[in-house]
Amino acid sequence: MAEQGRRLFGWLPVVMALGALVFLTPRFNLPIGPALICLPGAGAAAWIFRNRPPLRFQAFLMIALAGGYLDAAWQTARQPPMPALPTRATVVTGRVLAVETLPPRFGEDESGRRIVLAQATFETPVDAGMAPLRRTLRLKLRDDDPASPKPGSLVQIRAMLRAPSPPSFPGGRDLQREAWFSGAAGSGYAVGMLTPLNSQSSSRLEALRENIAARIEATLPGQTGAIAATLLAGETGRIDATTRQDFSASGLAHLLAVAGLHLGLVMAAVAVSVRALLTASERFALYWPCREIAALVGLSVGSGYVLLTGAHLPSVRALGMAVLVTLALLTGRRVLSMRSLAIIALAILLVSPVAVLDVSFQMSFAAVMGLIAGYEALREPLTKLRGEGGTGRVILSHLTALSLTSLLAGLATLPVSMAHFGAFQPWFVLANLLAVPLAAVWIMPAGLMSLLLMPIHASAVPLMIMGWGIRIVQIIARTVAAFPLAHEPVPHMPGWGLIIVLLGLCLLCLWKGRARLAGLMPILVGLLSIWLVPRPDILVSPDAGLIAVRAEGVLQVGPYSSLERLTLQDWQQALALPVGILPPDCLKGLCRVTVKGQTVLLRAKDTSDGTIPPSAQDCQGVSLFISASPARNACPGVPFVDRFSVWRNGAYAVYLRHGAPVLLSDRSWRGDRPWVPAIGSHGMPNLPLAQAE
Repeated sequence: MAEQGRRLFGWLPVVMALGALVFLTPRFNLPIGPALICLPGAGAAAWIFRNRPPLRFQAFLMIALAGGYLDAAWQTARQPPMPALPTRATVVTGRVLAVETLPPRFGEDESGRRIVLAQATFETPVDAGMAPLRRTLRLKLRDDDPASPKPGSLVQIRAMLRAPSPPSFPGGRDLQREAWFSGAAGSGYAVGMLTPLNSQSSSRLEALRENIAARIEATLPGQTGAIAATLLAGETGRIDATTRQDFSASGLAHLLAVAGLHLGLVMAAVAVSVRALLTASERFALYWPCREIAALVGLSVGSGYVLLTGAHLPSVRALGMAVLVTLALLTGRRVLSMRSLAIIALAILLVSPVAVLDVSFQMSFAAVMGLIAGYEALREPLTKLRGEGGTGRVILSHLTALSLTSLLAGLATLPVSMAHFGAFQPWFVLANLLAVPLAAVWIMPAGLMSLLLMPIHASAVPLMIMGWGIRIVQIIARTVAAFPLAHEPVPHMPGWGLIIVLLGLCLLCLWKGRARLAGLMPILVGLLSIWLVPRPDILVSPDAGLIAVRAEGVLQVGPYSSLERLTLQDWQQALALPVGILPPDCLKGLCRVTVKGQTVLLRAKDTSDGTIPPSAQDCQGVSLFISASPARNACPGVPFVDRFSVWRNGAYAVYLRHGAPVLLSDRSWRGDRPWVPAIGSHGMPNLPLAQAE
């Protein structure tokens, strides 16, 4: 440990993230008393062992662990409670925070719009006189609504509201937890036209963004213009599902989300251009700090680019890293190091420890950590490859560096992508090797030039040049997406598998010496966890409207409505199976299904709402009864899952083993946490409660 030196600092955010996970992931609320006792005790130990570095570092690890735990507890406690939303269509009054453009759906050309409302109130008898909500609402506007709401304006609209949805299956994505920490109260859709109550104009930045997007689309129609508007103005809603699918299948989805790559390309293009202009003058080159000036100008333009594209969390995170890189360059320190990455990670975890569960946080830091560690290990071979220079060696070294960048970042983020998106993309290196250089030397420089020329209405030519490069990238994405095994689905990775994969990656990247190779073992075990954990044999949706049976390599589903389509997509991604249809008898009503040698009685559809119970003959020899309607004490002595079961406990996963079937509910999986609604709870009433209540 003593030989690691300053490299040990990189483990502090890792341990702090583990402390946050210790609080966030259990199925019950843990006390904070032990952490409060541990924190000053570890601080005292750090002072006592200040002259013994290994023991002092262990004390700092305890401080980070307790600090991450307490920070996560504090972030959880300071969130406002979930409000009770009206169950019927109601008039909502609120202030517009943002207007979002939704991507067109399959088979449609027109894109929808969604508004984010703050300080909302409901015009219902129960909520009369309520205080404005402390959480936000997302409402999809009607397609035929001519209103053009602006951020900051007060509006009124009649809408149907719904609270955040529970997970589609035990262990699935927890939208209720995400809403709890993001400050969202729910979502909905408009059933009436939007009525502005004042003429508040949008901010200058929002108006500038809309103007830039309009000019881009006037020059570059179609999806080419939509991608250009995303890269230059952050308008991601105009990209349709087909384009997103092609970019996702080819491993180029990161090009459609403004993040660290785009910020780095913008800053690099500006810094290189400014330095070239300054060094063109002999006086400037001899007497001015051209490199430092170019770095500061690049950082300033990069900050403006982040604001222009909406200041999304990944880009803000990348901007923080860019600030540290610029400070290191100005002070003569190493420009990119694990220490600067650790400082940014600590800052983010201090502000929001729940970010450790965010996919963008995991992927961005895994990618940068893999790049830093990879280039540190390969510094000598790359230096030998470059040699004394020469055009051929320079071109070869640049191509090698581009290939290594795609390979290192792709391999570091591949397990995270498999865990969250359920897909393995073996051709991502080839696609990125072709597309990223185009974005670096063609697309982004032309886009920046068009932004500079827009005030004098001379942006058409650079926009057309940018469009040519985007079309080539679209062809690359479409071609690679058509390769065999380009988007191979993989089953759901358990949470513990992802944790040990990331810990193994940290050991591989942060540790010095050959002992770092021990990190390959947990990475391998984490990847194998996809196939080691048992898969549910039967799934029941949170409202019992969809029932699926896993049999013969197919996910057989019963009748369902359009409201269950997203649930079915989650199941299909989690199990990596094609979707089929249950036997014809099950589509009509009651049927018997044999899975793994056990007979299950299914009632996937019931027009009688459970008033007609199964006969004694139907119940004979069955191990389980699953009903989309109330069971009403049918099949005595047989375990069952019915509509009342999912109303109480959420979605169910059934594992058919020797003996009695194992029933796992979402409530038993998530437990009693603040973001898990109590049985029968619809949220905190919006009016003050009486003392007795």
